[in-house]
Amino acid sequence: MNVIIQDSTLRDGNHAIRHQLGSEDVASYCRAAELAGIPILEVGHGNGLGASSLQVGFVKIKDEQMLKIARQNLNNTRLAVHVMPGFATIERDLRPALDIGVDIVRVGTHCTEADISERHVQFAAKNGVEVVGSLMMSHMVDKHRLLEEAKKFQDYGASGVSLYDSAGSYLPAEVKEKISFLVENLKIKVGFHAHNNLGMAIANSIAAVNAGARIIDGCIKGFGAGAGNAQLEVLVAVFEKLGIKTGIDLYKVLDCADLAEEAFVKVAPTIKPTSIVSGLAGVFSGFSKHVDRIAEQYGVDPRDVFFELGRRNAVGGQEDLIIEVASLLRRGEANC
Repeated sequence: MNVIIQDSTLRDGNHAIRHQLGSEDVASYCRAAELAGIPILEVGHGNGLGASSLQVGFVKIKDEQMLKIARQNLNNTRLAVHVMPGFATIERDLRPALDIGVDIVRVGTHCTEADISERHVQFAAKNGVEVVGSLMMSHMVDKHRLLEEAKKFQDYGASGVSLYDSAGSYLPAEVKEKISFLVENLKIKVGFHAHNNLGMAIANSIAAVNAGARIIDGCIKGFGAGAGNAQLEVLVAVFEKLGIKTGIDLYKVLDCADLAEEAFVKVAPTIKPTSIVSGLAGVFSGFSKHVDRIAEQYGVDPRDVFFELGRRNAVGGQEDLIIEVASLLRRGEANC
């Protein structure tokens, strides 16, 4: 059995340090990933191209600069970007990325809004790059609705679709049910992107592969939003033990982990009490640092903030709700 590993360290990992990856961080990690034989490396702001902003955080170096550095240091490893319509525009963000030489474009939408991806998917596909749809916060709807949305990506020209456990909320049985249903009913590849809020990222990734997923995401040292992603070097080791082929050199991916720890993973993501609450509440993992900061500012319990955000079905891009919820909690007006 073969799976394709997509390394999101230089994209989802940017969440973990408030999008402050620098030029040398990108260059050195790209060189290490290339040596390890990592097939796909995703680069950019944690929320994707064009997302650098006051609302979700400014990047240290601009998208174009990050991508140029990555392109210069990658030969066999394919360069990927994450695009969320609403943050990224075709002319300002996507076209320049393609001109730099991006190989794969992931177009991400909320799990019920794949229709907003049509122009981005078709533009990228017509320009000769591989396109994968990303259904984020996929725990929020059942398998039938996920299939409905995944088929839109398929119809628009995507060659694959991945379910994102953006809140780290899944358990293996849920992953198996949803992934297998998509695999049985789609003509394109299916993938899975795990977060570790409930400590299930590796187990959920294994469940996804056993259910037919052939694209699996991970980050070195688990370096990602909230409690982090599936830990890439652990994924490679476990898959090797299970006889699942990734084409990645185990020793060299362990070298990637050492390099990242020395260079930019100063504090690896861990499962903090608020991470657990975020997973239980089904709240986007990228909210973690914002919630901690704003809860402290308003003098309220961050756990209450997460549960109230979950009650409101908050999703990525609604970071302004965190302030509203914290303010209501301080005044004793929220429904927690």
